[in-house]
Amino acid sequence: MPHRTAIYPGTFDPITFGHIDVIRRATALFSKVIVLVARNTSKTPLFTADERVAMINRIFRSNKQVRVDSFDQLLAAYARRHNAFVIIRGLRAISDFEYEFQMALTNRKMDRKIDTVFLMPDERYTYLNSSIVREIARVGGDVADFVPASVRRRLITKMKRQGRKAGSTIKRK
Repeated sequence: MPHRTAIYPGTFDPITFGHIDVIRRATALFSKVIVLVARNTSKTPLFTADERVAMINRIFRSNKQVRVDSFDQLLAAYARRHNAFVIIRGLRAISDFEYEFQMALTNRKMDRKIDTVFLMPDERYTYLNSSIVREIARVGGDVADFVPASVRRRLITKMKRQGRKAGSTIKRK
């Protein structure tokens, strides 16, 4: 496999099994995958960018192909600086495609060398997104089927600090 670096950008608030599946698929195609946590000022994430980076680093600590970073700039500029000309985007449903297609064309307009590769997660995760996970945790549901145990623990801790139920109504067997 030629040495190619791909970037998988996202909010990852929090990272889910669907995200993890896309990252693992990307590592089968590229020699290095930079999971890039967005510091998006138009969103109010539950976790800070540093907390999200730490969670992802913990999950992929033994995978030398995965590097985790954060950014608050143009993705095309970040890609250029890191010599990465492939952007990975996960597609769960047809409804994701229109937005992702527009973003792919915008990134290509900013830098003609950038290609976007769309990866579909395993069908078990096509319905899953971080917003659903946060909402389930907010009302006290168990998210063990949606996120790794380390992320689940951080969600419970974060919700308790905010005075929310966080996993108190449904306990994992």
